[in-house]
Amino acid sequence: MDGRTPESQSGTTSGGPVSADHPAILVVRAPERPGIVAAVAAALRDAGATIVDADSHTDRTSGLFLQRIAIAGADGGDLDSSALLPRLLAVQGAFALTFELHRPTDAARLVLLCSRHLHCAADLLARCALGELDATVVAVLSDKPEGRELAERHGVPFEHLPPGDDRAAQERLVGDRLAALDPDLVVLARYMRVLPGWLTDQWFGRMINIHHSFLPAFIGADPYRKAHERGVKLIGATAHYVTEELDAGPIINQDVVRVSHRDAVPDLVRKGRDVERIVLADAVRWHLEHRVVVFGNRTCVFA
Repeated sequence: MDGRTPESQSGTTSGGPVSADHPAILVVRAPERPGIVAAVAAALRDAGATIVDADSHTDRTSGLFLQRIAIAGADGGDLDSSALLPRLLAVQGAFALTFELHRPTDAARLVLLCSRHLHCAADLLARCALGELDATVVAVLSDKPEGRELAERHGVPFEHLPPGDDRAAQERLVGDRLAALDPDLVVLARYMRVLPGWLTDQWFGRMINIHHSFLPAFIGADPYRKAHERGVKLIGATAHYVTEELDAGPIINQDVVRVSHRDAVPDLVRKGRDVERIVLADAVRWHLEHRVVVFGNRTCVFA
């Protein structure tokens, strides 16, 4: 599912066998009202499902109830989706809820977009190679040539897509390559170009960007320089889903590091890059584990 309008979606993904160590993930959203938790639990019980882990949240502003449940079959074995889905659909009708049921799958397919600054791309490639992320990078796309050696070192195809004099043509080429590669997630690992709305709409909920500031502070280019000029004592990084509006999509993860008057711009850059790596890696992990629920321009993160 593309995540563009998650409030209106229900369904299940295909996948492999379920176990207590590799559970299926059920994500539920509904208008808040009494009885939802009991009804969902009863549906799981009647289908012979075992709850491995559960977390929930009610957003008081919107009146929206959100829940993430890790489930397996009886005694931690495989899950009978054919028994569970009709029961979930019955609860859906009674409570106006929507749900997503994700069975375990093979490693997710990632495409990385980067430019000249390669620290985030290098970090994700290393984490995938070491098994720290259950994902495989299937391609690195870049508007600059600097990333070729890094990608080839990891045995990952690299494609240089220079903008030239025709920005729209380059954007269409990026869109065509993403469509052909068909990844589960696109990660803008310091890709320093603004993507057009038609492309961000296609990938909404499946495209994560790392911005090198603590949003909403210092949107756009040169945030470390702007932070230094402002004399801030904290700098940060923000991972968010990409939307047409620059650096304004739903925020997944943020963190900060302390700086002082002694730090010049290069010091802020060095310290900030460490934060960027961690913030982005955690955001990618949480997305792949179905821990992030988007509602409006906000997120609930069951981390």
